[in-house]
Amino acid sequence: MTHDHDLVLQPTTAQREAALNPPPGRNGGDLVVETLAGLGATTVFGLPGQHALGMFDALRRSSLRYVGLRVENNAGFAADAYGRVTGEAAPLFLSTGPGALTSLAALQEAASASAPVLAISSQVPTAGLGGGRHGYLHELPDQSASFRGVVKSVHTVRAQSQIPSAIAAAWTSALSVPHGPVWVEIPQDVLLAPASLPVVTAPDATPQELPPRPELTAVAADLLSRASRPAIIAGGGVVRSDASGKLLALAERLQAPVVTTFGGKGAFPWEHPLSLQSWLEDRYTTDFLEDADVLLVVGSGLGELSSNYHTFRPRGRVVQIEADLGKLEANHPALGIHADARLALQALLETVDARTDPEAPARVRALLSRVSARIGAQQLTLEQDVLAAVRRALPAGAPSFWDMTILAYWAWSAFDPRGANTMHSAQGAGGLGYAFPAALGAAAADPAHPVLAVSGDGGALYSIAELATARQYDLPVTWLIVDDGGYGILREYMTDAFGEPTATELHRPDYVALADSFGVPGVRTTPETLERDLTKALSTPGPSVVVLPALLRMFAPTHLG
Repeated sequence: MTHDHDLVLQPTTAQREAALNPPPGRNGGDLVVETLAGLGATTVFGLPGQHALGMFDALRRSSLRYVGLRVENNAGFAADAYGRVTGEAAPLFLSTGPGALTSLAALQEAASASAPVLAISSQVPTAGLGGGRHGYLHELPDQSASFRGVVKSVHTVRAQSQIPSAIAAAWTSALSVPHGPVWVEIPQDVLLAPASLPVVTAPDATPQELPPRPELTAVAADLLSRASRPAIIAGGGVVRSDASGKLLALAERLQAPVVTTFGGKGAFPWEHPLSLQSWLEDRYTTDFLEDADVLLVVGSGLGELSSNYHTFRPRGRVVQIEADLGKLEANHPALGIHADARLALQALLETVDARTDPEAPARVRALLSRVSARIGAQQLTLEQDVLAAVRRALPAGAPSFWDMTILAYWAWSAFDPRGANTMHSAQGAGGLGYAFPAALGAAAADPAHPVLAVSGDGGALYSIAELATARQYDLPVTWLIVDDGGYGILREYMTDAFGEPTATELHRPDYVALADSFGVPGVRTTPETLERDLTKALSTPGPSVVVLPALLRMFAPTHLG
């Protein structure tokens, strides 16, 4: 008897001929790029280095497009953004040692945000693997050990025959929920050696699904159906799994108010009658969520920023849907459902009973009114006006990328993203320098639409070299730099804690002149002219810089009592 799993597709005559007579002039790097092309990759980010030259040489013989950045960490941020906006695993080519290690902060952000990045690094020659000190350039005793605590999986290649399988396994890992960065390393001599293996065509790399256990969703559906005050916290897992439509349908069926985390911005329509928006750093919102008799948490681990700095204490039942097993019930006891948000929400939609609650929209309006009154009493008109000007200037559907800066902290709570998967920030790991290189990655994914990056002057100096990248590839990114002469939020923190700041003040360049030196048009603006200048920059092809000298303040925290 022949079983379905015994069937093997036989190669065609043309495929057999190609396998028996591979083209000349190939090396191990060709096996890398052929595997990536066979998996469906179209764009590679990276930075060349001596040990990795075999991969870069192979790029010119491939159909893959290469986008080269000036710093490996920035290349990682660009790949992160490409993965976020496309849902594809973004290849990132790196060299050994310093080049590889420089990407670590970007890979930590990708891991925190569940962005699929396929990092492929060179290694010292094969003879140097194993921890001996051979004195090779860039040598580390165990390079992969530096990445094991950051990425989802690590794959070390020792022979050319292992390249297709290792990359396919890494691709599967990156795109299996929860998405995330993965690490492949290949020795220099393996990349440079002539390749006699057949051309790699279509590797098998099917991401694994993570469906919910039906007995758990049955209990969750019963709890939600019988709740008198249900509420929903929607995190980044909803965005990553493209489950916004299912979330909306479930919230409307349950008449459950929804708040989105900072990583889940856009998961629920901002102006919907059931939208609590994103005011998670607000005690009124925290009280509202604590009062829910059943709280559904989807795609969030309820970490520091999503729990008002761990002051959140739910009094009702918590149902938590989370694809990352490490986050499941990590902060609060719950009915934990280890599952992809999209599949779990679909299961709930099929089993939950509809509720009627004509008072729910009124309770939402009352909460938002209290939040607005609290903010309004703090005399923060400048900050609100600047954020509103950015929103009016940015076309609906255009992606925006925000660095760790005061205006971004405002945007986490107060910015309407006008669509799912359009607003992105470095709030996962919290590193500086994310916005501009990430925006370049998004523009590489879709160069037909403008992209906005927002940085402070401190974060901007991490990424200034990428103005050359923006100009070289003519990417349509407008970079708004809010220049307050230092690390603004740290200045506030230190002043509040110690009475005065230390090490927060910065000498900075003339950003407009600096942009002009790269051939990128720049303009110095004011809060009054910001909307006009941003609108013009975003509607002009190619890169641009808009500099806003302004000293912005944060709204008062509510987690300190």
